[in-house]
Amino acid sequence: MRILFSGGGTGGHINPALSIAERVKQNIPDAVIAFAGTKRGLENTLVPRAGYPLYHVNVRGFERKLSLKNIRSAWLALVSPIRAAGIIREFRPDIVIGTGGYVCWPVLVAASRAGIPTAVHEANAVPGLTVRKLAPHVDRIFINFAVTAEQLGQEYSSKIMHVGCPLSGEVGKKSRSEAVKLLGYDKYRKCLLSFGGSLGAGTMNEIAFELMDRYVSNHPDVHYIHATGADYYESCMEKFQSMGYDRYRNIELVKYIYDMPLQLSAADLVICRSGAITCSELTKAGRGALLIPSPNVTDNQQYKNALVLEQSGGAVLTEEKDLEPGLIADQVEKIFSVPGFSGQMGQNLAKLSPEDANGLIFEEIMKLTSR
Repeated sequence: MRILFSGGGTGGHINPALSIAERVKQNIPDAVIAFAGTKRGLENTLVPRAGYPLYHVNVRGFERKLSLKNIRSAWLALVSPIRAAGIIREFRPDIVIGTGGYVCWPVLVAASRAGIPTAVHEANAVPGLTVRKLAPHVDRIFINFAVTAEQLGQEYSSKIMHVGCPLSGEVGKKSRSEAVKLLGYDKYRKCLLSFGGSLGAGTMNEIAFELMDRYVSNHPDVHYIHATGADYYESCMEKFQSMGYDRYRNIELVKYIYDMPLQLSAADLVICRSGAITCSELTKAGRGALLIPSPNVTDNQQYKNALVLEQSGGAVLTEEKDLEPGLIADQVEKIFSVPGFSGQMGQNLAKLSPEDANGLIFEEIMKLTSR
């Protein structure tokens, strides 16, 4: 079995592919796997670290305004499938799978033209431009959220398969009781978790300090851990210490959460952005959330993802423009004051996630390659 993955730019595009690759290797140890991406994205760090070869394709995304850069992007969109065809001939894949980012376009188009089985995964609730353009070319469209099928249209219904999002097998593996015991949080009544991404987000850090001031410092029975992100850690730690919160045993401030699956399992409520991977982890772990979508994302995708989770009854959506002093703290207090409320939110979110996305995709890979 030879599989070529294509996805690039962000971890949200690359990590799902790595999760699928991990499942393939578990079932077929001698499978040969490679990746195709650009020279600029995070794939250049994550893919080699995972031990897979990485091919490069010169392609760029389009800006959402008229510009000279879009002329070059259009030219690359036309000629990049030629370079991708060379990669296809060299690697000789049995199947090609795309997991997001504009680099998927030339690679999957080249594979389709060569008669090789193809599939693409859409992690967001509303499909992006690349997936919409690839829909006529690929054999299978894997979707994270069931509502995405409506956006793609009836003409592609036979290609669409609701599988959820490929994630690390550790997400949702531990029960809450197991997680709080392992982390040493079992002496607390409730656990609260917040973060703003690996680099961090100023708005999320402001919310964290407001929570400490208005709620957590007055509730020693609630454990709170917040990740500032690498860009904000030093300034946030200085503020944290100057305000005396480092003396509170129930409050932790960290740069990055390295044991995220375990922390998610322990949390009664999560406060975070609403990228596709984060939303998928919340549904897989079955943890209710207060979602503050980033307003700086193409097509407002984070808002659309958060809306799906809110409509399930498992999350509360608040846009940045609607944030007011004390609002998030009030929301936390309201949820925690009602017995079983946060648990019910988590159960509602869990209904959105298929049991085993990695397994469903692996089974479909075997079917597509056996034809």
